Amino acid sequence: MQTVWTLDEAVSKTTKAETQLKKFLLRQGLAFRGHDETKDSKNQASVIQKDIVNAAANETTKAIISDLRDDIFSILIDESRDVSIKEQMAIAIRYVDKKGHVLERFLGIVHVSDTTTVSLKMTLESLFCQHGLSLSRLCGQGYDGASNMQREFNGLKSLILRENEYAYYVHCFAHQLQLTLVAVAKNHISIASFFSLVTNLINVVRGSCKRRDMLQESQINKLVQALEIGEVSKGRGLNQETSLKRAGDTRWGSYYYTLINLILLLSSVGDVLEVIEEDGLNPEQRGEAYMQLQELNTRFTELLLCMACLDPSNSFSAFDKHKLILFVQFYPSDFSAFELMILENQAETYVIDMRSCDEFAKL
Repeated sequence: MQTVWTLDEAVSKTTKAETQLKKFLLRQGLAFRGHDETKDSKNQASVIQKDIVNAAANETTKAIISDLRDDIFSILIDESRDVSIKEQMAIAIRYVDKKGHVLERFLGIVHVSDTTTVSLKMTLESLFCQHGLSLSRLCGQGYDGASNMQREFNGLKSLILRENEYAYYVHCFAHQLQLTLVAVAKNHISIASFFSLVTNLINVVRGSCKRRDMLQESQINKLVQALEIGEVSKGRGLNQETSLKRAGDTRWGSYYYTLINLILLLSSVGDVLEVIEEDGLNPEQRGEAYMQLQELNTRFTELLLCMACLDPSNSFSAFDKHKLILFVQFYPSDFSAFELMILENQAETYVIDMRSCDEFAKL
């Protein structure tokens, strides 16, 4: 009789074996992966790590199927390309265990050589067959609707529904919300233009390994200078390396982090663009870098000029009410329509009070 472990037992046993193997490899100073996996290899200790991982995966999957029993379940499928850009399907199941808990468990990643709808269904059925599952037990199916295989997944959904009318399809609501946010935002011309500028800028700066190295080097140099003059503090976890990443349409939050990183690296980005403008391989590269610099300088110079209108030197001689109002418009979420309306009168009162204040008279 075959022994079936619980999920906790499977994890415990495989973790113990894997830990012992790792200790041996570390003591011997051996690599965790080797290049010679033949039967005649004189040193197979460094290659059995792969076998341990596969064994752990198999036992864990057995525990999941055992926990599922003969109950109904739903599937969640997403596209998952590997580093070699091969199409793969990541498959998870969702079910209710005997304690009444709703669980999601990863079932596996399968390579898809042919991304036609029929091929996807055959691949899914093949995986189900390996684990004793059946399409007839499905009560739901879900896909993100935003992957490169969206059309094929729609076809797969239809084929499954033909065999099992109770396998109801549910579009991933998280992705629906993400796609809606992106679509609504980009429908605004100014926002679409701005993010187009940001995307082009990142593409230019990250266009090669050399440029990424230049960006990193500039960032490190500026950090060292800031540390020397005390502008930033030292400490564990502080001053981590920042990188520029393109935003993704299925992750609205990625736009926020892209902008934050761009602000942090703005000075270093300018340094890289200046180098490309001077030493680009061809006129197209130099011209693109020049245009990006001009765009950066124009937009950010306007922002800086607006900020400068609050300079208190020479009795607030640089004060400009209209520039102050324009400056406030850069931050629409911080000022209500009413506050904007009364700002003009408040600004005039403000500058009169400041110019009559003795504390600012000698600046």
